[in-house]
Amino acid sequence: MPGANELVGLIDYPGPERDALAQIIAKDGLAVLAVKRVEELPPHVAMAVAHARAVPSDEWVALGRRLPTLVVSDDRQDADLLRAVDAGLVDYVVAPERHGHLLRRMIRRVIDLDRLAREREHDRARLAELNERLETHLAMLRLDQQAGGQIQRKLLPPRPQSVGGVSCDYWLAPSLYLSGDFLDFQRFDDRFTLFYFADVSGHGASSAFVTVLLKYLSNRWQHEWDGQHPECLAPRWLAGLNRELLDTGIGKHATLFVGVIDRERRYLHYSLGAQLPMPLLVAEGEARYLEGEGMPVGLFPNVEYPQLGCTLPADFRLWLCSDGILECLPGETLDARLKELERRALASSTLEALRNSLALGDDIADDDSEIAEHAPGHDELPDDLTIMMLSGFGNDDA
Repeated sequence: MPGANELVGLIDYPGPERDALAQIIAKDGLAVLAVKRVEELPPHVAMAVAHARAVPSDEWVALGRRLPTLVVSDDRQDADLLRAVDAGLVDYVVAPERHGHLLRRMIRRVIDLDRLAREREHDRARLAELNERLETHLAMLRLDQQAGGQIQRKLLPPRPQSVGGVSCDYWLAPSLYLSGDFLDFQRFDDRFTLFYFADVSGHGASSAFVTVLLKYLSNRWQHEWDGQHPECLAPRWLAGLNRELLDTGIGKHATLFVGVIDRERRYLHYSLGAQLPMPLLVAEGEARYLEGEGMPVGLFPNVEYPQLGCTLPADFRLWLCSDGILECLPGETLDARLKELERRALASSTLEALRNSLALGDDIADDDSEIAEHAPGHDELPDDLTIMMLSGFGNDDA
């Protein structure tokens, strides 16, 4: 309901009829200012009540644009009233002295509608401002994410590469700018090669930060290792990363596979933290998942990770895949999809062959620079998707 301080401008010729009309309007406690001409209305008037006879026909449009206006007339067939209606002012009251209650209700309605219209316009302007600010913030976030994605890709090892006869190639397709999947493959010395494969929970910035922490810690631990007891290195790395993630308190965990290849013995020392799917070893026409199990990294304190190992044949392929690959395989159950992955890994002699067997479509880039340009990522993928293939021992050093 309009407040008592709302000022209604009454436009009519001076005289008893105008005075009576002003009194009718003022019964609702509204302040009424009676004027003879439109131009006499002050700027703070809330609305106008104009008698059809007092406003020239060519001024109705301008008056309606300036103020919400209610037209009154003594006769429904009044030509002046019809001209006001033709100009677009359709709110009118005939014989206002006999319909004072209706007139006051119409005034309240016009003032309320105008107030609501002004509030909606204010809300639209505010929303437009907020949208503009949001777009600015999103653009800044997009640039930050793109820069972070480029930095993350710089932390990945060269591909493909060969160390001591063992080759490594990989393909990483983030579903956003940044990825929760990460891997590394490095020569330690003339005998040992170190590698790991990680899948941090979730994806995006927070998961990518964990991969940067993983890269830093693995480099530090590698420099601290003396090359003795390779069977202990992988479990020690996992236990150390578990402590680091718990100490950060960021609520992130990861599944990991850490391996140490003894090229002299052709033996793989490894440990794992809930890796799914498990690495697949293909050799001599057969494919089998490596054995072992371990707790995820970053969930539980004081976890001991297993010391595991297996002999590597002279000609082998070791496949490591993030769990995103399971979404790209047919099968109603996990076991069925793992069997399908085993079958396809056995049939694929190259990384490209396994990738193409997933039927991911033609828009999935195979090159790091194309992946960067494809940002924000491969949103057609349900999750980050990473495939890593190690093969040997018949390859020369790159």
